[in-house]
Amino acid sequence: MKVFFDERQLNHAPTYYFRRGAAMPHQEQPQRAEILRDMLIGEGFEISKPRDHGLAPIKAVHNPDYVDFLPDAHARFVESAGTEALAIPTMHPGRRRGKEPKDIHGQLGWWMTDTSTPLTEGTWEAVYWSAQTAIEAAEEIIAGTRAAYALCRPPGHHAMRDCSNGFCFFNNASIVANHLTQKFKKVALIDIDVHTGNGSLDILYERGDIFFCSLHPDPTTYPTFYLGHADETGEGEGEGKSMNILLQQGASQDDVLAALDKGIAAIRDFGAEALVISLGFDMAADDPLAAVNVYPDGFAEMARRLAALNLPSTLVQEGGYLGPSLADNAKSFLTTFREATA
Repeated sequence: MKVFFDERQLNHAPTYYFRRGAAMPHQEQPQRAEILRDMLIGEGFEISKPRDHGLAPIKAVHNPDYVDFLPDAHARFVESAGTEALAIPTMHPGRRRGKEPKDIHGQLGWWMTDTSTPLTEGTWEAVYWSAQTAIEAAEEIIAGTRAAYALCRPPGHHAMRDCSNGFCFFNNASIVANHLTQKFKKVALIDIDVHTGNGSLDILYERGDIFFCSLHPDPTTYPTFYLGHADETGEGEGEGKSMNILLQQGASQDDVLAALDKGIAAIRDFGAEALVISLGFDMAADDPLAAVNVYPDGFAEMARRLAALNLPSTLVQEGGYLGPSLADNAKSFLTTFREATA
């Protein structure tokens, strides 16, 4: 299984964010990627750096104006607010009537949904190469490789077409799914991160050529709140092509596997020719953002069942935070998937 990672993804290093009105240490830290990288090296995976595929594949999924806002946004914020201020929005346009302002503080509110995605000096470089890592993995699949893993950080599945959300800036998995349609007529994206893939749902909701499925507990919790309900099944050409499978808070490993089987059956019914997996290890029972109870053997079983679809597969890293079992869970899933697709 091909593996891709770029060290520049470590440059986004937020220290804190606001949640429920209080400042708290930011969960999405560079160490997450370092732990996964070191595990991969220890398990004999060869890690390659991605090539630079430019902005076109990103702008094919995201609003080009949103993409163009990000490169110098932090520098402009610092010029206005100083180095001690946190680059997050402090105002929003409500339902987005109106026009994008020219002032950096207004722009933050226009393009950023919440306080969980602060801009730092290294954010643009990190999110750019996170996306390039995902695109490189997709290129491998297009070239005929059976499986490729993109160690992406920051994650992406909460990022919507025209705004950041929930630690995420670019929706790497949706970028991959769209990129794969160059070769495959039908692509499936299954999200097994514990949180709703609300950004992917937003981006793909009217697509008939990409089937989207997300496994998650009740979406009316942070950071998604608004999307991911069972009755959200797509619109227009995408009618019936979106599927949200809801779990109970504290769901058991068996519950999660049963939900996964429903998603796999739907992917088969769709007739997918290629698979994208939004891979989150925050399904773990001891994850700092835990909501369900999956253990290393459960992650291995999830990998077996997804690999049994026998589809060209791109794995895109999403969540999985600094809990004690992060490396073990990643090892269980990725080594099992490697063996099953060898």
